[in-house]
Amino acid sequence: MAEMFTTLGTWNWLIFGFILMALELAAPGVFLFWLGLAALLVGLLSFAINPSWQTQLLMFAVFAAAAVPVWRHLAKSATQVSKSNPFLNRRTEAMIGREFTLEKPIVDGSGTVRIDDTVWRVAGPDAPAGSRVRIVRADGASLTVAAA
Repeated sequence: MAEMFTTLGTWNWLIFGFILMALELAAPGVFLFWLGLAALLVGLLSFAINPSWQTQLLMFAVFAAAAVPVWRHLAKSATQVSKSNPFLNRRTEAMIGREFTLEKPIVDGSGTVRIDDTVWRVAGPDAPAGSRVRIVRADGASLTVAAA
């Protein structure tokens, strides 16, 4: 066992890092990625300074422990981006309360309205084409309108 540690070298760390990152693909959870990154860093530093095996293990432990706050910071930044754009991936909810002009009349409760570069089907009370309507409800790709 001691011989394994004494022969620990640069290539061992690089291979270990790539194996950990590959395992992350099989078992996603972001944890193995950071350990793999720590192993890669130890391997790259070992090219430059050629440390003892004890120092290599200590560097791996420090890098792996430092990865936790880095990961938390990055995860927090990602959630703040989604908070700054609350309608991301909920495009129809952003339309509630906006007014548009009917492109095709609402007949028997169904018509269309042009919103930006897209034609949307709308449901609501019968109204002629060119009427102003306000979106009152959005459910998936279905918009419900009322006279504006």
